[in-house]
This record gives sequence, C-alpha cells and structure tokens, in this order.
Amino acid sequence: MKREGEVRIPAGCAIAAIFSKDGHLVDGSRIITMIQTMHERSNGLGGGFVGYDIYPEYQDDYAIHMFFDDLTAKRTFESELFDKFKVFKYEEIPTRQNPGVVSSPLIWRYFVLPLEQRTMKEEENFMVATMLDINERIEGAYCFSMGKNMGVFKGVGYPEDLGDFYMLEKYQATCWIAHGRYPTNTPGWWGGAHPFSLLDMALVHNGEISSYDTNRKMLEMVGYKCSLQTDTEAIAYMIDDLTRHHGFTLEECAHILAAPFWSEIEKMEDGQKNYYTYLRKNFADYLICGPFSIIVGFKDGIMALNDRCKLRSLVMAENESTLYLASEESAIRALKEDVDKISCIRASEAVIYKRGEKHA
Repeated sequence: MKREGEVRIPAGCAIAAIFSKDGHLVDGSRIITMIQTMHERSNGLGGGFVGYDIYPEYQDDYAIHMFFDDLTAKRTFESELFDKFKVFKYEEIPTRQNPGVVSSPLIWRYFVLPLEQRTMKEEENFMVATMLDINERIEGAYCFSMGKNMGVFKGVGYPEDLGDFYMLEKYQATCWIAHGRYPTNTPGWWGGAHPFSLLDMALVHNGEISSYDTNRKMLEMVGYKCSLQTDTEAIAYMIDDLTRHHGFTLEECAHILAAPFWSEIEKMEDGQKNYYTYLRKNFADYLICGPFSIIVGFKDGIMALNDRCKLRSLVMAENESTLYLASEESAIRALKEDVDKISCIRASEAVIYKRGEKHA
C-alpha cells in the first residue's frame, strides 16, 4: 500500500489559456503543449479547447458545432435547422485517428444565420433558446458551440489526445482556452466535457460547486435547462444571464459569483458595503460555493476568477503581446516564452483583459 505523500492526488482538473493582447494569431499546438504539461491533473474522461477568430471567412455567421449519436438524430436536427436558418456551409469537422480517443460521436459544424430578421438582443435570445431546446428535446443531438468566429472542440480522452484528434495545429486563433478533466461527481461523456459555451462566451472550470442545486433551480426558473450532467454548465448559464439579461459587466459578475463573506462586508466603508450588500441580497442564488478557478473567454477578451478562499490554483504570466493563464506555472514555462512577470491570482480576484486595453 502506498503511504501518504507517495502518490500524487491532483486538485482536480487543469485549465490553461493563451490570449493575444495585440491580436496576433497563435496556432493550436501551443495550447496543447500547455495542457499536456499538466497531464496528471486529468484522468482521460474529458478534455477540450476553444479558439477565437478561427473562422474569418464566416466571421459574421454563427458557427454551430454538433455531436450526434447517430444519423437519425442528425436528420432530425437538420430538418429543423433548415426551416429556421439560412445555412451557408455545413460539413463534418475534420479529425484524425488517435488511439486515446475512441467511440466518438458524429461531429459536424454549420455556418448559419436566422431566417427571420430580429434585433440583436432578440437574435441572441433566439440562438440561446434554440441551443437549449436542441439539447433537451432532440434525443442524441447535442449543440456544444454556437458563437461567431469561434468554436469549441471537446470530447472524452486526455486533452492532448483530443487536440491531436481535432488537428488543432491547423487552426489559428487570437485566444485559446483549454481544459483537462478529472470528473468526480458527474459522468465523463462527450457533451459533458469542457469548455461550455453560449454565444461568444466559453468557460472552463477547475473545482466543484457545492451550491449546484440552488444555482440550477434558480436557472430553471428563468428559462435555462441544465441537461449536460455537470455543475460547470450552471456557471456558464449564470454568466450569460447576468451579462445579457441583467446588464452586469464581467467584473460585476465576479462580485456576485465570488461575493465577499458577510463578515468581510461588515468591515467595508459605507459605499462599498451598500454595493456588496445589494448584490448579496438580490443575487444570492448566483453565489458559487465550493472550490473553483475559472477562465471565461468572450469576444476580444478573457477573464480569470478564483473562489473566495482560493482553494484552486491559477497562475498568470504576461509579456508585451500575450497573456498566459494556467493551473500550474510549469504549463507556462513549457512554452519557453520570455514573460515580464508571473503571479498567482488572488481569492475572489477577477483578472479581465480586453484586446487593445493597457494594463499596469
């Protein structure tokens, strides 16, 4: 029997990101290198990536990525898709054989726009409602990505094997985010791998949400359906709801998701105290309890956030042109890039970078 200290027990999952601050393109082999360095944090039951600005020829169209269990599910989905959308191109997503990736579903992508003219807000609501409806109602069909000029690539396997499977070295992106999964309370399956995506927002998560039932019940009351059998799905929906429906910034979202303890709020100055009291009282069901670190991608930007006690590691490094994020410093060092500074993200701290903005 191995004794304590003789076996490594990882702190569940690995997350990593490369964000081009000046808009230069990075091929997918770089993010694969980062996530592969943290191989022991995964157990082969899930991995995935998201790349931004990878479809410049279809940058104004929604890129819908789909899993199908069989041709029946594919035909059912397509019969409805062609009724509601103008489809500019559809094809099987290119893959190559990899011994670490087995039993893959049918994997297709569709570049589309809704047939009916709507305001931007109405169109976004329509797209999200369509995605949630597909995942809940069409048996064997799972929409896992539907943003513009971005795409999610995920599945069951170690993340480096999935990166090879999807041939990510052939894609160029201004932002890459990756996840290596170590599921504990939820199953490892293709639809349940990270990232989770709604419109242009995509999220990866390391940790465990003990408040999942509270979060899920609240989300279902406002129209979201949690059908992908993992707690991380709820975080993506909460961020979508807070930003699109309540009008909060991502920084304000962080103040809600990782709100200070009441004991800390009591010690604040009146203005700050009133602000956090309002958020805690009015958005209590959005609070994430339990250990977590998350990376959130969005159009031309990225956010990293730790839980209130910093129970999951998250390291940041940067130079003039690029920001790097990872669960371990070793993943950043593996790229052999010169970085000006490297630091750990603090508890409840939201680090937000938007392309073109200066940071101290």
